[in-house]
Formats: sequence, C-alpha cells, structure tokens
Amino acid sequence: IPFTPHAKQVLELSLREALQLGHSYIGTEHILLGLIREGEGVGTQVLIKMEVDLGDLRSTAMDLIRGNSGLPEDGQKGDLANAGGVQDKRNQSGSALLDQFGRNLTTEAEQGKLDPVIGRSKEIERVMVVL
Repeated sequence: IPFTPHAKQVLELSLREALQLGHSYIGTEHILLGLIREGEGVGTQVLIKMEVDLGDLRSTAMDLIRGNSGLPEDGQKGDLANAGGVQDKRNQSGSALLDQFGRNLTTEAEQGKLDPVIGRSKEIERVMVVL
C-alpha cells in the first residue's frame, strides 16, 4: 500500500524533527510534530476540528519530549546507554502513568516476587502441544 503525498510529507518532517532534537530514531512524538508542521492533512484537520490549538500542542509535546527523552542536555548518552543492563535508579520509569497503572517486573524479579510463568507464553504453548 503506497503512502499518500501528505503521509510522505509528514514522515519527512518527522525525520527533520527527530534530527533537530538530536534523536537517532523516529518515534510517535516526532510523527506528531511532523503532523502539526505539515498542517494540511486529515490528521491536522481532525485536530483543528476538535479545537486543538496546534501551537499549544506543539509546545506541550516539545516540553514532554525534552523532559522524558532520557538524554542529558549536553547530548551525551543517557538512560539508553544502560539498555539491557541495570537501569539508573534516579528515574524509575519516566512516566507517572506507568507508575500508577503498571508494575516494575525487573524489581519484582530481583526480589524473587515474580511468578515464573510471566514471559513464558511460548514455552507454555509447547508444553500444551506435547500434552
């Protein structure tokens, strides 16, 4: 399925947003910024119809990105440097909603509180097939 011209434009603008922020990936936050910057597609029209101020939305998105990017202001590697290893304890999850509705499986595993079945769906399916 091909991309529409507006979709291509949004993705190109998303790339620019990511590069301007010094990120080496394009995430949903960059796509949102690209959508806002593009300004003519259906997505933007939906936001406008919902009476969303695009300038305020962009400012809020930028504030959240800068606050939760995991990158220090000097551009060095942040929490991503610890990917797959022990996380830095100063920012437990990076999200108040995650803290409120989720649980830290790594901490529970370290404390021996984690049910050994969690994360083993493939193994369980194999046992069920054998039985």
